[in-house]
Amino acid sequence: MSDPYPTRPDREDKRTFLQKIAEFIHPGPDSTDELIETLAEAEHNQLIGSDSRKMLEGVIRMADMSAGDVMVPTTRMELVNIDDPYDTMMHGVIDTAHSRFPVFEGERENIIGILMAKDLLKLQRAPELNIRALLRPAVFVPESKGLNDLLRDFQSNHNHLAVVIDEFGRVAGLVTIEDVLEEIVGEIEDEFDIADDEGDIFGLADRSYRVSGDTTIERVETAFGVKLTSDDSEEDFDTIGGLIAHEMGHVPRRGEHHMRAGLDFVVMHTKGGAVKWFKVSPVPDGAE
Repeated sequence: MSDPYPTRPDREDKRTFLQKIAEFIHPGPDSTDELIETLAEAEHNQLIGSDSRKMLEGVIRMADMSAGDVMVPTTRMELVNIDDPYDTMMHGVIDTAHSRFPVFEGERENIIGILMAKDLLKLQRAPELNIRALLRPAVFVPESKGLNDLLRDFQSNHNHLAVVIDEFGRVAGLVTIEDVLEEIVGEIEDEFDIADDEGDIFGLADRSYRVSGDTTIERVETAFGVKLTSDDSEEDFDTIGGLIAHEMGHVPRRGEHHMRAGLDFVVMHTKGGAVKWFKVSPVPDGAE
């Protein structure tokens, strides 16, 4: 009588004898750190390129990260008030230059949907439309949600933005698909980004200058021959972006001006609530 539960044959081991010996002598990595060291060795031995190694490291490290690790905190979130007039909304969208905005009603904590910047154009052609009809559903995720799971949700649900909630159910920030992907491929550059070796201050055709927000105050003072802070000042800032934001008293918006020490600082681009680039030019006589 045949065995009613026959043993399944083992899969054929196709490794050569030398491969088995090599794996016995050099076993595989037992931890994330060892795996990353293995990738570094593979790059050193020219088995993979530098870019490939960095991306693989990003994928490995991302497995231990959560939405709370990469989110834009609530203090830096650019929100739209549903009760604002159309012109106010449009100017805010233009100034910040984002494509998606959480919309709140009453309190900032009360997010009722997501507004696509392009949808505002529909109101110009059909003013009778209700702004509420243009809102997309808001997606809420906990701070503890893993980035791997979050990226999978973004892909399957075709969402590019999620509102992050803390353990008490309050809005903690927001996270975009770009924030997640940057953990793998590095910062995704836009039209305002330049290579690191091109410097943080450089001249423009109209004889003004583009200055990155993270440029040190000392470097700006040296480059323009001005004094931005006094020796006895209680202000303690390292970067020009931090100093200007403090002087303005709020999160800078694109297009805003701030004059100091005979210079006109125009906010060209912001990201995550911080100034990425200023356009700097001398203040015309009498303007300051």
